Amino acid sequence: MITFHGRDATLVTMNLTPTSFVLAPLLALAYGAIHLLDGLDGSHGPGLAWTAGHLAFLAALALFVPLVLELAHRAANRRAATAIAVFSLIGVAAGGVQFVIDLVVGFIAADRAEMGRLFDQVQQVPGVELVVYAVVPTFFYAGLITLVAMQAVAGRIGWWSPALIALGVGAVVVDRDLLPLSALLNLVGLAPLRRGPVRADAGPSRPGRAANATLGDFSQ
Repeated sequence: MITFHGRDATLVTMNLTPTSFVLAPLLALAYGAIHLLDGLDGSHGPGLAWTAGHLAFLAALALFVPLVLELAHRAANRRAATAIAVFSLIGVAAGGVQFVIDLVVGFIAADRAEMGRLFDQVQQVPGVELVVYAVVPTFFYAGLITLVAMQAVAGRIGWWSPALIALGVGAVVVDRDLLPLSALLNLVGLAPLRRGPVRADAGPSRPGRAANATLGDFSQ
């Protein structure tokens, strides 16, 4: 069994955090592409594509956790940023529950019609529709945009980064089939932040120089 202690665990965390700024949106892109392929026959799931896509997005959500925490750590106003990060991570947790439910339904159901019946049963449980599907998952996106915007306010990146992330979120709201476009916008918006760590007490860098260093119910 491999264990990590002290300095080794710190190194793993330091390596994972910058990687997450690129790998998390890439995994979301993989989910979006698989989602489109899965729907070529007119329906989504159950089957290998449904399972693979949802596992990819669960991995993306896991990588967004260190990303959000790092953004909060870099902020000048740590107290406000920490509160925003907690708000955002509540959304990540709700999205994770949503995708786990989808995976379980995909395993149990024999066809799409049965999946629909199972989803109806789940969403009829009081509070599930609101907490797991309709509202709470959006906390993640709102918090992420705000944390990236705080980096723009500090002058570490250009304003186009949070704008692209906001456009990516808006694209999925308009049409779920725009998931690949949304992921690409997130990738371009987050990529300038991968180099670091850039701490709040290190002073702001020029936006141009930093730039050159370079999802509610979306599951069904």
